[in-house]
Amino acid sequence: MTIQSAPRRPAVVAALGLAVALALGACTAGSTGSAGVSSPEPASPSPTIVGPTDVPTDPGASPAATLPGQSDTAWGRIWDAVPATFPTYPGQRPTETGEGPASAVLDVGDADPAEVASFYRSAFEFAGYATLASDGPREDGSFEIESTGETTCRILTTITPMGGSTIVTILYRSDCPFEQ
Repeated sequence: MTIQSAPRRPAVVAALGLAVALALGACTAGSTGSAGVSSPEPASPSPTIVGPTDVPTDPGASPAATLPGQSDTAWGRIWDAVPATFPTYPGQRPTETGEGPASAVLDVGDADPAEVASFYRSAFEFAGYATLASDGPREDGSFEIESTGETTCRILTTITPMGGSTIVTILYRSDCPFEQ
């Protein structure tokens, strides 16, 4: 018994060509499979995994930054934090005094309040802020510096000696730029 395969050959070649074309078409349509390899469709839909919305699609991009809140004070509306680029006094650490809203409350150890005031005045001037007012030392040994930027941005810095520590309280107005 002889099997004649010649008449069937064009049909097999055509079917194979169609399968390759479909596989290549699937690859160019965004398939994540390997070229030329197809996998059967699942019988039921598989669950979709959704990641965080702040994950960048561009490998060089960073997630969107979230701005801090704002609070109202007698001096005006302030940011509830200072930007990462804000001047840092050596050895400072965050603290709480319970005195109300502030952009930052820092303990700078036993540093001399006059030296700390000089540091902030110079740092703000170096950053392009003008000293609007400077007061101190007061009767309690504290200093206060009010600085202003090119726009309506203002910073109020109070340096207060307290029981062996010097506390720096910063109010950073909400109309100041905030970059993280």
